[in-house]
Amino acid sequence: MRQCTKVIHLKILPQHEGQRLDRYLADQRPELSRSRLQKLIAEGAVCINGKTTRSSYRVVAGDSITINLPPPIDSAINPEDIPLDIFFEDDHVLVLDKPVGMIVHPAGRVNSGTLVNALLSHCTHLSGINGVLRPGIVHRLDKDTSGLMVVAKSDAGHRGLAAQLEARAMERRYLALIWGGFEADEGRIEAPIGRHPKDRKRMAVSQKGRYAATRWKIKARYDFLSLLSLALETGRTHQIRVHLAHLNRPVFGDPLYGGREERLSGIAPLFRREATHLLAQTNRQMLHATQLTFVHPVTKKEMMFEAHPPEDMQKILAYSSSSSSGISTNSG
Repeated sequence: MRQCTKVIHLKILPQHEGQRLDRYLADQRPELSRSRLQKLIAEGAVCINGKTTRSSYRVVAGDSITINLPPPIDSAINPEDIPLDIFFEDDHVLVLDKPVGMIVHPAGRVNSGTLVNALLSHCTHLSGINGVLRPGIVHRLDKDTSGLMVVAKSDAGHRGLAAQLEARAMERRYLALIWGGFEADEGRIEAPIGRHPKDRKRMAVSQKGRYAATRWKIKARYDFLSLLSLALETGRTHQIRVHLAHLNRPVFGDPLYGGREERLSGIAPLFRREATHLLAQTNRQMLHATQLTFVHPVTKKEMMFEAHPPEDMQKILAYSSSSSSGISTNSG
């Protein structure tokens, strides 16, 4: 059954006077992204004292704001009985291990086989406050990145999880197999990320981009690869892949950010045959969301989950470990 429009009422307090409308709303309702709110304002779904306005409007103390959230689920999205690897589920949240190759939500011409299709079949209700086509989705993983995700089943769950993401209180750890390595055992990457100026499918480090920070730690060094543990401080699109590529250490197998055959000339000739062999066995970036920690938005209990890498990544790790000569290749 299609859900009804949800109405949110807010009153401007004196301490908020003078703020841009879109920024004020994003601060007050962290479950709604600023871009989502700007679209709602442009569509006339946000009213100030009963009248529509612009995102740039400066709020005044005493203003009454009404947000009319449209039904979140597009009728074209069909529930599909797709198996899910569920780690935890209650009335408010669901934690699962997303497989390689699954798109999180419908986009463009893709409206089947996504995580949302599977969730609509599994759940009788999903939080709809994140907008059309994305019921229950609080954060996402790239199609070919595997691992842990948390989904909101109730609006209370969605608000609480979104607030933790906004406050950077939700800890997300990844495993990445990268080309080369680092001399240091751990470090931090701080570089703004924005849309690539020439390729809209890619992101890039850009001074015009949004602040982004990633922490990394070496878990193992192999002949021409390294295994990293990474923690996100922010959640930009393709963040880990972009940050590592920026340091000339792209994720192994990454077709979008220079992690495939273009790297072969940069490693020692002794290892090129082995590297070519491993590349032929993978068609994706070797990146896995291995650990997820958050506070349950309703029970307030701290929850931590861990998922092992999928079979393709484990095979490459096992091969690299068994064949490694103990030489660490940090250049190239």
